[in-house]
Amino acid sequence: MPAPPSRWTVVQLIPAMQAGGAERSVLEIGRALVAEGHRSIVVSAGGRLVQTLHDEGSEHLSLEIGRKSLRTLGALLPLHRHLRELRPDIVHVRSRLPAWLAAVAMRGLAARPAVVSTVHGLNSPGRYSSIMLRADAVIAVSETVREYIGRHYPDWPAERMRVIPRAVDPAAFPRGFQPSAAWLAAWAARHPKLGGGRLLVLPGRGTRLKGHRHALTLLSTLRGQGEDVRLWLPGVVEPGREAYLEELQALARHLDVAGYVEFSPSQTDVREIYARADLVLQLSDKPEALGRTVLEALSLGTPVAGFAHGGVGELLARHYPEGAVPLGDAFRLAETVRGLLQRPQPPAPLQAGTLDQMQSATLQVYRDVTAQRMTAT
Repeated sequence: MPAPPSRWTVVQLIPAMQAGGAERSVLEIGRALVAEGHRSIVVSAGGRLVQTLHDEGSEHLSLEIGRKSLRTLGALLPLHRHLRELRPDIVHVRSRLPAWLAAVAMRGLAARPAVVSTVHGLNSPGRYSSIMLRADAVIAVSETVREYIGRHYPDWPAERMRVIPRAVDPAAFPRGFQPSAAWLAAWAARHPKLGGGRLLVLPGRGTRLKGHRHALTLLSTLRGQGEDVRLWLPGVVEPGREAYLEELQALARHLDVAGYVEFSPSQTDVREIYARADLVLQLSDKPEALGRTVLEALSLGTPVAGFAHGGVGELLARHYPEGAVPLGDAFRLAETVRGLLQRPQPPAPLQAGTLDQMQSATLQVYRDVTAQRMTAT
């Protein structure tokens, strides 16, 4: 049996490198691969995080592999050509459509790479989503994901699954961190509406499932109770979501809180933002697979209030039950947030897996699947 390669070529596939938890994981694993001397390549449609990829030593190939359109089939031949030329040891898929494209593009390769998938979300069960389970190893980002897959795919061989929770680098989100005076001054100048009161932050993409309407209703309720609170929604402004943004702006006017809320694109200085916040919100209507926002804020020592379901509920139950609220319960949400603002309860030091542990566990999966592949040949 030939010896396994000492230097891997790993190709990660993801729709885009714009923002989000899956995208952050791509960066983190790319960084770990480069640190160990491996070749790290990411295939996506591009985005603002591509420069970070390059800066950290990974390569990027631009292909439209995430848009649900017949035009995306045009990526099959270029993807096949890239894989044939790169001869990767491992292909790591992080989304369903890229996984389908990779499965087709790998046909006819002289040497089939090992395939790893990471299930970052609670995808609708069925044949389309099942492509994420057709891998040599499947990584679930939380116990919530593992249980979800086991419930909907009871016949799938569970021994292929590894639970590797997403993690926080304590050096990147240190407890007690305070933004610099220069950052605070610049932030106040850019966001005059948000100064002067208690700051609530709900980060999240411009999609209805992230619960922005709950946050606006909460803002209205708290201000009606005499609380001087402001709300920031970073991430809600993004291309293609203009109609949804207009809907939220209209609701803010209807609730008479338009002067106390700000809608912004995704931000890069999330550490400073969470540290500046009096409280971070996580109000997704659909259960999240994990909820990295919760971990990052708690790591800094910032309280979090969120709906207690899915991965967010799992994290709050483990690390900050004071902030857990029944799904959709506007009254309990307002009471919980008001109580946390009036009688702050700082989170205990976070006892969770570290980023180093998550990276090491993922690279161990790579070692295992490459060893299995060598044994099979």
